[in-house]
Amino acid sequence: MKNLKLKSDKYRKHREGYLRFLNVYYDHCEHEVLVYQKDGPGELKRLYFDRISFPENLTLLQHLPIKKVPNLICLKCKSVLGIAYIYPKEKRVEFRLFAGAIRKNTTKIQNSSLNGK
Repeated sequence: MKNLKLKSDKYRKHREGYLRFLNVYYDHCEHEVLVYQKDGPGELKRLYFDRISFPENLTLLQHLPIKKVPNLICLKCKSVLGIAYIYPKEKRVEFRLFAGAIRKNTTKIQNSSLNGK
């Protein structure tokens, strides 16, 4: 179980506080790609950079200019899962996922990480 920290900001509050952490896997080879904090209901179509919790190399991408951000790839088989994009509605940097590229399941978090610190 990873020690995940809750990210709370205006985007989370806008989605009425419903959240979960997801283990995201490449559907073809079943390799775990990342852990993501999903705020709100609905499908997982995009991965906002500021919601990626693990691994560290992906969490640091939010500090790069978008033109320097590489595609999201599976480290096991090198397949491309998504591309970097600025979501116009919120002007947030994201990976836009290719349809059918990933599967996910909810991960367990420690109670101490729910305080948002």
